[in-house]
Amino acid sequence: MLPQAPSRPGDIDNSKLLEESSSDGDEPELQRTLREGEDYDLVPQEVWRKLHEWYNGGPELSRKVICSSPISKSYIVDVYPLRLKLFNERDSLEKVIRISRKDKVHELYRLVCSLMSVEQSKIEIWDYYQKIKNKKLINLNETVEEAQLIMDQEIIAEVKPDDACCSDLDTRSNNELALIPLEPSTSSLSIAGGPTFSNGFSPGFGSSFSQDNSYPLLRDTEDGYSSFSNGSKDDIHGLSGLHNLGNTCFMNSAIQSLVHTPPLVEYFLQDYSREINTENPLGLQGELAIAFGELLRKLWSAGRTSVAPRAFKTKLSRFAPQFSGYNQHDSQELLAFLLDGLHEDLNRVKKKPYIEAKDADGRPDEELAEECWNYHKARNDSIIVDKFQGQYKSTLVCPDCDKISVTFDPFMYLSLPLPSTVTRMMNVTIFSGTGDTLPMPYTVKVQKNGVCGDLIKSLSAMCCLQSSETLLLAEVYDHRIYRYWNPSEPLYHIKDEDKLVAYRLPAGSENLLRVEILHRVVDRYTSESMFNLTRKLIGSPLVTCIPNEATRKADIYATASALLAPFVRTKVHTLDESATKLNSNGPSLDGIVLTDNGVTHAEEVSTSNVDEEAADEDLLPFQLWLTDEKANKKDPIDADSNGAPGLTMKLLMDWSDREHEVYDIKYMDELPVVFRPGFMSKKNRQEAVNLFSCLDAFLKDEPLGPDDMWYCPRCKEHKQASKKLDLWRLPEILVVHLKRFSYSRFMKNKLDTFVNFPIHDLDMSRYANHSSRSDQPPIYELYAVINHYGGMGGGHYSAYAKLVEEDSWYHFDDSHVSSVGEEEIRTSSAYLLFYRRVGSSSPFRNATVDTVMVDSLD
Repeated sequence: MLPQAPSRPGDIDNSKLLEESSSDGDEPELQRTLREGEDYDLVPQEVWRKLHEWYNGGPELSRKVICSSPISKSYIVDVYPLRLKLFNERDSLEKVIRISRKDKVHELYRLVCSLMSVEQSKIEIWDYYQKIKNKKLINLNETVEEAQLIMDQEIIAEVKPDDACCSDLDTRSNNELALIPLEPSTSSLSIAGGPTFSNGFSPGFGSSFSQDNSYPLLRDTEDGYSSFSNGSKDDIHGLSGLHNLGNTCFMNSAIQSLVHTPPLVEYFLQDYSREINTENPLGLQGELAIAFGELLRKLWSAGRTSVAPRAFKTKLSRFAPQFSGYNQHDSQELLAFLLDGLHEDLNRVKKKPYIEAKDADGRPDEELAEECWNYHKARNDSIIVDKFQGQYKSTLVCPDCDKISVTFDPFMYLSLPLPSTVTRMMNVTIFSGTGDTLPMPYTVKVQKNGVCGDLIKSLSAMCCLQSSETLLLAEVYDHRIYRYWNPSEPLYHIKDEDKLVAYRLPAGSENLLRVEILHRVVDRYTSESMFNLTRKLIGSPLVTCIPNEATRKADIYATASALLAPFVRTKVHTLDESATKLNSNGPSLDGIVLTDNGVTHAEEVSTSNVDEEAADEDLLPFQLWLTDEKANKKDPIDADSNGAPGLTMKLLMDWSDREHEVYDIKYMDELPVVFRPGFMSKKNRQEAVNLFSCLDAFLKDEPLGPDDMWYCPRCKEHKQASKKLDLWRLPEILVVHLKRFSYSRFMKNKLDTFVNFPIHDLDMSRYANHSSRSDQPPIYELYAVINHYGGMGGGHYSAYAKLVEEDSWYHFDDSHVSSVGEEEIRTSSAYLLFYRRVGSSSPFRNATVDTVMVDSLD
């Protein structure tokens, strides 16, 4: 039968990407939670036209390509342009304007004037966020993003009276669109001791940073909030929420966790201007530290007025284009950027010395670790290093030459895998290569970065493999042996949807002739015009080994008979004539003797004296043929000797009604796949682990991944070395990242596993090999948690934070802040944990923005 041609795709349907209802006129509104590559793909206009010509449908959703970084000349598609609500002061009507965040304010004026049918010189546009006049947009050459306009916010247009004087807009040129704007330059930002990446920054310090490097005054109200306008000194501080500016919950949760870190609160509420490093080429000229400090002071002002972090978001987007726009991002990635950026902006080292790393040369770990830490501190010295950074020991061992490499590196946070993310459940069916037992499926747990030898070792232990036996691992595809797996091959090559088998063979079988038996069924059916035969492979191949000289027909049939013995049906009440005649000829072929009670006997007699007539095709309960790789060939088996090309003899067994009456093929026809995600997903949600098991998984000896090979200086090539991490020096603030998101070549998944983490008395003594505070045990208290709710496609972030002096917990969900009990903060949504070491310096005492401001104005 010819395979059916695939059906033609239907019309293009983009309607599923749109909001169900929209009052914005004819222009459709995209859903805000779409993800590229999962919900949609971007194609050039020419490709769209061709697809539309072939398939019709729609609607067409066109988007601009914008320059996200003029210096690096990187471009992105502006999938979600800014959506602004325009209010006309004359008639109070609301209209919607869509504009790219990289468009100039001049273009915004043009669009507004077109909608209102007025000349540009006769209107003024105001930032009308939360329907409060914040500032007039007068700089035509800055971008809409630089003007701090955000998604879905309001703007208002005022028409000047006819006798008004000339506009105060910046009209220094009549051809603004032809001007080339001065874009921010580029700097390189890095984790101290970590990888680097480029970010833009603008020269100077902004209006809030005075020329004499004195501390910036908190006098801006551009976010619709004044630090001096709410509450009294008796009010509780630190309970201000953050407005969601459009999918910015990831940013809000990270900010709330940091601004409730006691050492940072104490630091930024004091005068830190002397530590701002304006010369660090890896920093942001102090702008990030200043923006964060101003935001922290606003959040710690008395009262509970929510703050809109528009200025901070604008600077963040300029410095890190990956966080621009209004898509959802990872809160942990943002936290890493903030800590790195704050460190470089506040680095006390103005000129970093060049230090050449020295080899261990057999020196004690204590000496080498202290040397590496001193080298690190000579180049990196900030409040972030003081409070957040620790040190771990990394040991690499070459799998071939046993070369050992020991290094000591700093860390800012611990990214702990959940136990289910570092291991892998694999299903494998074990077949007997001697015909002793039926196939048996096994499920084993192995390291994801392991090799096939690890899988074979686990299977051997589970099936009680004898020392005189070995396992041959293979993949079955389309009822054939697709490939045999070498023990040194990495497990990541095996996909979840593959079907694995392992053949239990005598040790030393690699020196024998391998025999594979494939199974083919012959179906007969009659159509209206002719009688038809169809042949297709069924079941799973059987594999065994025989001596190279035992290739006579009798030897081959005896071997096949032994392999098929476990599959004989247990209820055979009558014997067909051929089987009876076969058994009456004397000894069996090392195989099957059928009795009237259905019992199977394997009689151990030599096949060398078997009468060749007993192997006549008409007398055997099955028929074998020599075949090729694809089972297309069908050659008879010679009575004397049968050569095999290479090291494998492939046989084909045809299954007719006779074979089905004798043997039950169902035992070799139902192979499980390596892993079925749907089956394990419920288990991942239900099983609970504790934080210590995550730490153990993080510190466990394991082979490096395929993309992280180590260059062995002794072997002179990259090796998949084994790696062991140990915590050497623990920081005052310990940030723990629970790696809930797992990625593979074929799927993305979030683990909802409940992690039981301690709130009080987290004892890290058994994990810390060394501590700079050896007089006190490393005991930690939890003070903040970042939660992630939902799945991979978007979800929502919030934070729990503890007011240390009040000894009370609060839930910070964007602008909503509410009290919460301590027993409620331990949930399966916990994503980032913030611990503070017990015995650290006392938290800030009665430090408020008001008192610090008085001191800073001297």
